[in-house]
Amino acid sequence: MAALSGLLCWCRAGFEPELAAELGDRAALLGHPGYAQTNRDSGYVLFHCENGAALDDALSWRELVFARQKLRLIAELSDLDPADRITPLIAALRESGDGPFNDVWVEHSDSDEGRPLSGLARSFGNALRPALKREGLLDPKARRRLHVAFIDGRHAYLASADRDDSAPWPLGIPRLRMHADAPSRSALKLDEALGVLITPEEREAWLQPGMRAADLGAAPGGWTWVLLRQGLSVIAIDNGPLRPHLFDIGQVTHLREDGFSWHPQERLDWMVCDMVEQPIRVAERMASWLREGWCRRMIFNLKLPMKKRWLETQRCLDLFRAQCGGEVDLRARQLYHDREEITVFAAYANTR
Repeated sequence: MAALSGLLCWCRAGFEPELAAELGDRAALLGHPGYAQTNRDSGYVLFHCENGAALDDALSWRELVFARQKLRLIAELSDLDPADRITPLIAALRESGDGPFNDVWVEHSDSDEGRPLSGLARSFGNALRPALKREGLLDPKARRRLHVAFIDGRHAYLASADRDDSAPWPLGIPRLRMHADAPSRSALKLDEALGVLITPEEREAWLQPGMRAADLGAAPGGWTWVLLRQGLSVIAIDNGPLRPHLFDIGQVTHLREDGFSWHPQERLDWMVCDMVEQPIRVAERMASWLREGWCRRMIFNLKLPMKKRWLETQRCLDLFRAQCGGEVDLRARQLYHDREEITVFAAYANTR
C-alpha cells in the first residue's frame, strides 16, 4: 500500500492530455501546484500534489470541463491477491484514517482496457460492502463516499468524494436511453446538458410550458424535440428539413434561415445551438446573442480541434466572457454524449 495525495479524475478516453492540462492550470491558480500522471486512452488522470485534501476542497467538480468525476486519492494498492483483496483494502483505510463513508462505489475506467473489469467491480462491490459495515466504515450520515478504482485485477486506487461536490453517477456517467421518437442521437446531448449543467431547481424555474426558444442549426430536430418535451415553443432555424412529427402539436416554427445571421425580434427564454463550425466563431456568435439580449439563457456546443483542445477551450470561453461583459454565469463540460466537443450553458447572473 502506498499513501497518495492528490486527485483521481475520470474522463473520456483520449482526452487525458486535456484534463491533465486543465488540472495543472487550475491547481496552480489555487496555490496547489502539482503534476499529472496518465496514459493515453486510459480514461483517467492522476494529479499529485502536496495537499490533496486542500486542493479537493478548493477545486469544485462543477468547474472542471474535462473531468466526469473528481475523487480525492487515499492510497494505491498494487500486487493484490485475487483470493483476498478486501484485507489489504481495509488495512489501507485504517492506516489512512479515512472514513467512515456513506457508501462505496467500485469502478473502472470507461475505456477499452477498463470495461472488461465491470464484472469484477460488481462482484467485489457486493463482497466489500458488508465487510466495510462490519468494520464500522459505512455510515449513511457520513459526508464522503468511498471509491475503489480498479486498473486491473491486481491494481486499484482508493479514493473518496464529497457527495455534494462530485458527480452523483458511477464513473460520472448519467445513463440515458434513446427515445424511439427522437429525431437523432443528438437529443441525448441536450437531455444530458439539462440534467448536468443546471440544477433541478433551475430546471423547474427555467423550463416551463409556454416559454419560447430558438434552435440554431436545428435539422433534423433532435434538440427541438427535447425542448418540445419540456413544453416550450420552438423556432427551428435551418435550411434543412425537420422530422415531420415535430409539427404534430403545433409548437414549432421552421424558418429556412442561416443560423449565423438570424436573430429574433423579441427576447426569447432560451437559445440552443449545435452547429458544426469553428469553435471560436460559434463562441463569438453566441456572445452576441447574450450581449444583445436576444435570449435569457443558452446551451451550445463547441466542436474542438484535434490538438491543443484545452487551450482552444480557454480561448473560446475567455472571448465569450470578454464580449458579453458584465457578470456571466458560464458552465462548460465535456458530456458523456459529447464527442470531440464540449457543451456550454450561459446566462447573465442577474437575469437568469
